[in-house]
Amino acid sequence: MSTGRQRSGPSNDEPPCSIERSLQILGERWALLVLREIFAGRHRFAEIQSSLGIATNLLSSRLKLLVEAGVLHTQTYQEPGSRPRQSYHLTEAGSDLRIVLIALQQWGDVHRPRPSGPSALRRTRSTGRPVHVGFLDDNGQEVPSTAVVTIVAES
Repeated sequence: MSTGRQRSGPSNDEPPCSIERSLQILGERWALLVLREIFAGRHRFAEIQSSLGIATNLLSSRLKLLVEAGVLHTQTYQEPGSRPRQSYHLTEAGSDLRIVLIALQQWGDVHRPRPSGPSALRRTRSTGRPVHVGFLDDNGQEVPSTAVVTIVAES
């Protein structure tokens, strides 16, 4: 029975929409929270688990998915007297997700604010001036989101 959806990809089983393909990896809350922890400098399983309070089996599953998807890579380390373990680090694809996490944080600060204010501020490293996520045109000029249109590509 056909659903009428067009598929793309080598075996025609990949969704044609890049948002849907991204959500296959990042669409579960723990995936983004794990990435938040890694961006914060927590790379070891125990550090991430302790910070998030996530069940170990769930964390193992999320880390495995993020590694298989090329968002994270592992490095082996060994504490004296302990067995070798893996730490988790961002790949280039993972690093590129910083803007996604900051955009979610920015949205939450505006539309789901805490009474005490934002949990984190975004500033430039060099001047400390506030920054925000936005759209830029090919000349580097900011464009209001209401002036941006999405044009769907022909299949």
